[in-house]
This record gives sequence, structure tokens and C-alpha cells, in this order.
Amino acid sequence: MIANSVLRLHPTRWLPVAVLSWMALSPTANAQDAAALRARHAVLQPLLDVNAFNRPVVIESIHNGGDLRGEVYAVVQQPFALTGPAMQGMAHWCDILMLHLDVKMCRWTQTGPDALTVSTTHKYDQPLESAAAVEFGYRVIASTPDYLHVELHAEKGPMGTHDYRIVLEAIALDAKSSFIHLSYGYSQGFGGRIAMEAYLATLGRNKVGFSVVDRKPNGQPVYIANVRGLVERNCMRYFLAIEAYLNAYPLPPVEQLERRLREWYAGTERYPAQLHEMERDDYLTMKRREVQQQQATAKGAKPG
Repeated sequence: MIANSVLRLHPTRWLPVAVLSWMALSPTANAQDAAALRARHAVLQPLLDVNAFNRPVVIESIHNGGDLRGEVYAVVQQPFALTGPAMQGMAHWCDILMLHLDVKMCRWTQTGPDALTVSTTHKYDQPLESAAAVEFGYRVIASTPDYLHVELHAEKGPMGTHDYRIVLEAIALDAKSSFIHLSYGYSQGFGGRIAMEAYLATLGRNKVGFSVVDRKPNGQPVYIANVRGLVERNCMRYFLAIEAYLNAYPLPPVEQLERRLREWYAGTERYPAQLHEMERDDYLTMKRREVQQQQATAKGAKPG
């Protein structure tokens, strides 16, 4: 079984900002969160060891009214001494998010509260000019020698969506590996649900996620579709972006981008039924151009 459908509230996601601020400074709270993630790893160990991914990855998803959320739990083959620093910093997160097909630009600012502006399109082949900008607040909730908790939150999104949340937790497992938990979700108002229904009835009608909901007479899996399938696909894409970023991080800076792009694409092609959208050379060409646009914009130059 690839995934479980569970309702799991993150222990800090719904607390007031004042309480979150206190927890970020509280060694006891950080230790409790690290212990909770370690306990989660122990519970998931059988699924991490044996699953349809043939690697230590578990996906969970939930659709509760207008709220959608996907969760990925995975063991990554990088030590926490690398994972912790690599997963902090807005520039790092922009590099990660840019690997996604639909992200066309990512900028960050520290002039006020730490924030990222992420420009996304409805479909990957749309230009930057048609992208919608989503403003994410960025916060490091906890950073210790063996535990990390980072959150990105946006109050408003495109097409009537709101309350976007990207949450990353990580702990050290041993000298060579880390256990990470990625949560990706958002909420939909009436307009967002109408837009989503239109997408699922047209461009998304044949797309599926990873959760197995049934079996065909020949034993082949039947995967979740509809909005849960969509959120699972996007959550997996962001996890693969994190993994590709970690694997490229030790390389010389001049080599990192190409390694990230190639690893992300290769990772998605492991699951063509869910994630294949375009050919590799087309993806590489598109992303190289978009990264050049981002770099030119960051320097105050006109993108070429």
C-alpha cells in the first residue's frame, strides 16, 4: 500500500503566532517536536521498508471540506549536518521551488518580515507574464543540531485559494541519513472549488495521485484521482525538489543548478503515471531560461 488517508494536524500549525514565537525559543518544545518526528519514523518504519515506491517514502493526503493537504515522510541519504543548513535560508528555498514545473519566478526580501514572492502559472507552458504572485512568509521555527522546522505560509493564492502552507521538519537518523516530513496544503473558497472542478473536468481529468484506493481484477492498482490526486502530485514534486537540492548541495556552486534540474526530472520520471508532463530536454531548456530570468531580475537587469 502506497499511502494512508489520515487526518493529522501538525502540532504547531494552528497555534497563535505568540505561542509559535515562544516555541521557537523553547528548547523543551523543540525537543518534544523532534521526539514526535522520531516517534513518527518508528511508526512508519514498516511502510518505509516495504512499499510500491521501492524506496523509503510514504505519502498521506487529506481532503476535508475546503482544506487540502499532502504529507510526505521520507529517508534521504544525506547527513543532518548537510540537510539542516541546506534547508534554511530564503535563497535556498527559492532554488528548491524553482524546480517545480509551474513555478516561474521566486524572489525574496528581508526589508521587513522575511518573505518569498513565488510566481506560479496554471499550466507549465504558460509564460511568466501570466503567472500569479503568491506572497509567502518564511520562518525558521526551530533549528538545533538534530532537528529543523521551517514554515512558509501565504494568506492568499490564485483562483480563490488561500492559507497555503509548506512545512518542513527534519531529524538526524544516523551519520549518513536524515528523516524528513514535508507538508503541503491550502484551502479553497467557493471560487477556488469551481476553478478546481473545471480543471479536473478538462486538463486534469486523466491525472491520478499515489494513494491506492482499489485494485483491478488483474491486481493492478487504482490510484486516487480528483483533488487529493492533485495535492499528492504537487507534494511529491516538492519533495523531489528538496531531494534534488540536497544531493546537489555539496557540489561546487557552478555545477549545482544543472545537477538539481537533471535529478528533479529523473525523480519525476520514476512515476510517469502521476508526474510526467514534458520531455527532459524541454524541461531543461524551460528551467534554464526561467532561472536566467530570475537571476537577471534579482540583479535589477531586464531579463533576456
